[in-house]
Amino acid sequence: MFKKIMKGGHRKPSKSEANEPPTTYGPGSNVVVSHASRGALVQSPLTASTPQPPPMTSVEPLPLFRDVPVSERQALFLRKVQNCCFLFDFTDTVKNAREKEIKRQTLLELVDFIQSGASKIISESCQEEMVKMVSLNIFRCLPPGSHENTGQEPADPEEEEPYLEPSWPHLQLVYELLLRYVVSTDTDTKVAKRYIHHSFVLKLLDLFDSEDPREREYLKTILHRIYGKFMVHRPFIRKAINNIFYRFIYEMERHSGIGELLEILGSIINGFALPMKEEHKLFLIRVLIPLHKPKPIAIYHQQLSYCIVQFVEKDYKLADTVIRGLLKYWPVTNCTKENLFLTELEEVLEATQPVEFQRCMVPLFQQIGRSLNSSHFQVAERALFLWNNEHIVGLIAQNRTVILPIIYPALEKNIQSHWNQAVHGLTTNIKKMFMEMDLELFEECQRQYEEKQAKSKEVEEQRLLSWKRLAEAAAKRDGVGGEDHMITS
Repeated sequence: MFKKIMKGGHRKPSKSEANEPPTTYGPGSNVVVSHASRGALVQSPLTASTPQPPPMTSVEPLPLFRDVPVSERQALFLRKVQNCCFLFDFTDTVKNAREKEIKRQTLLELVDFIQSGASKIISESCQEEMVKMVSLNIFRCLPPGSHENTGQEPADPEEEEPYLEPSWPHLQLVYELLLRYVVSTDTDTKVAKRYIHHSFVLKLLDLFDSEDPREREYLKTILHRIYGKFMVHRPFIRKAINNIFYRFIYEMERHSGIGELLEILGSIINGFALPMKEEHKLFLIRVLIPLHKPKPIAIYHQQLSYCIVQFVEKDYKLADTVIRGLLKYWPVTNCTKENLFLTELEEVLEATQPVEFQRCMVPLFQQIGRSLNSSHFQVAERALFLWNNEHIVGLIAQNRTVILPIIYPALEKNIQSHWNQAVHGLTTNIKKMFMEMDLELFEECQRQYEEKQAKSKEVEEQRLLSWKRLAEAAAKRDGVGGEDHMITS
């Protein structure tokens, strides 16, 4: 409750009274509404004879589209768009209640109008005004996070309650209108790209930091549709998303929409043509793999793992790069994060071919050996579960002469000293599996391990004996010359 009060107190609302028309189209916009110039909009051939409606100074009820002649629907459309340009304070549910309801009904009518296919008759100027209205409503200052309000250390994002946008009853309909406009088969991309331009896309991407999951879901769908429909924007969108990831990884480590952006990229990666462009491989190396570094990885790991696996399935030669990247960012003390890494590693190995596996198997199983001996039983169990995957067992069997000597000491250590019985039982099963694969190799590894243990024991005994001799010599010296060190008052 305290967080919501703080957010509400520091929020920068962009609103206007019912009798005070908005003067700008959203924060940061350079577009100024000049009501005197509304009639001077460029007319398309379809509406050259249709006069522009006068500017509206308040929200007022308007007739339905079906109640006016087709020739007057252009002007009515513009008046309805003007109605929706008025913003209200939704923190006060009583204030301007009538005007809010009129605006909501008007937005519903606009959504139905675009969805019904009637949008093909609206002119360029109508489309421009509609996009301006959408921009005015959705592009706003997002409220600061709770840690920004109080100056306290940021809490775990998973444990924080999301801030729900109070204006969502209107905002949802504005997003729905934009979505219907973008996906409509009647929307001409050559015309629409004049208004859904790079600046518009950048502002959409800024909104992905919204804490409201409902808003992020709409943004994800809309941006994905824009990427699919406006081919000219594709390189720009990829680059802009990369920049968000760079800031998240190296500067902030806090962003609400990383998971949604990765979902969009998962679909984009799925459509990459082969052979893969160098740009896409660099994206994997410079962006996706370093995304394993931030602490809140649990929030977006599922989407990140999907993107990574997509790359390996598209080009199996990338498996070595991916596995070495995972090892580079492998967590040392975070058991929850290590479990996520082991889950992702299994998915990557499942798509890995034998040649690529051989390139990275030595450092890989050195790390798996450390995970097997983890005192956290879930980590140890998750590492042992790798042997339940037939493809991974096949890769291990083909390279057992290299892998078993690496992994054998970890297996023995588990059996001799691990506190968890489940880990003990799973380790015993894996030992039996190796014995069935190659008994001679297993016995050789066992012999080498015993020799190494005996030698280590002998070295330890020698070390203790040396310390004992030093202690005896020191005691003897203190007994002989003890008077030299006495302190007298």
